[in-house]
Amino acid sequence: MRYTISTTLTSLLISASAVQAEVPRVMTDFAPAGGLVALVMGDLGAPEVLLDKGANAHDFQLRPSQSAALQDAGLVVWIGPGMTPWLERALKAFPDTAQLRLNELPGTYIQDFGAQDAHDHDHDHDKAHGHDDGHDHDHDHGHDDHAAGAKDHEHDHGGHEGDDAQGQDEHGAGNDGHDHEASHDHDGGHDHAHDEGHEGHSHEGPDPHTWLDPANGALWLDAIAEELSRRDPENAETYVANATAGKALIAATDAANAAKLAPLKDKPFVVFHDAYGYFAGHYGLSVAGAIRPGDASSPGAAHLVELREKAGGQALCLFPEVAHDPKLLTQMAEATGVRVGAPLDPEGVGLTVDRGTYPALLTGLADTLADCLGAN
Repeated sequence: MRYTISTTLTSLLISASAVQAEVPRVMTDFAPAGGLVALVMGDLGAPEVLLDKGANAHDFQLRPSQSAALQDAGLVVWIGPGMTPWLERALKAFPDTAQLRLNELPGTYIQDFGAQDAHDHDHDHDKAHGHDDGHDHDHDHGHDDHAAGAKDHEHDHGGHEGDDAQGQDEHGAGNDGHDHEASHDHDGGHDHAHDEGHEGHSHEGPDPHTWLDPANGALWLDAIAEELSRRDPENAETYVANATAGKALIAATDAANAAKLAPLKDKPFVVFHDAYGYFAGHYGLSVAGAIRPGDASSPGAAHLVELREKAGGQALCLFPEVAHDPKLLTQMAEATGVRVGAPLDPEGVGLTVDRGTYPALLTGLADTLADCLGAN
């Protein structure tokens, strides 16, 4: 009898543990998203980052093992197709994989390429997306057919209809129908359809480098915690607490960077490529121009001549970028006598992904800018 009871009890315990939710296997596209997920997961687990350290976020090819891992992922958290189009193509092969596209979350501040005006996040997040104050983040828990990709998701924000900021017609968290629907028709008239390949991609319209605005990063932590909590309810309190702590860490990092960069607001500088609009706008900095107008574009002769003249008359520093050839920038520095700063790393190319990645990315940009501009 004792053996029977013990065996039965053991069987019950095994059955109970089998139905318990597990910490999801989370895949991310590259360091910024990975760092934010790491903040929310904490000690419960670590996200897997698809982009190899030092690789180009815009132009990457998954290895077969990485493609297989996508199919087994419990959740894919990524910035969006405008930033990592290779992941969009890969996910088409696995339509049942749940995903969270950060750039498409309601409340995300989206601006066009070239914009760097200072913005007030108490108002601009809602205005940028047509949200009224008190916008209800309505989640649809229905089971739509995402596999066929037949259903268009419509979300009317203040009368603006059309494609979202990345020109996508599929949104949300994946096959469970938990959709973060947000249509970002910014400036109401751009056609933002994304090419299958990044080559030739127009760098007009919405800028996908949204994580460089710390207000967006803080906003996304709650959404990440919500998604993880739905898949792992036993650890929901931990995810929420970690997100709260992460927001406090981002706020402290933001305050320190703001104090550091405040004296530099009237000091223009030139960057390698047009990726810093959110960072410059958030901190009130002045980007005089970019060597490469876009992530995948090559500068024309006229653009370089114009930028050289502008740099010689305005810019105090020229900043190369990690993992990019500084040749053109070095030539411009020699022609203008403008000081060259240390390489900027807006995508966290040189960072190991963990809970400190996102604050380190923001702080690294601020420190690099301050080191050069502060010496002028």
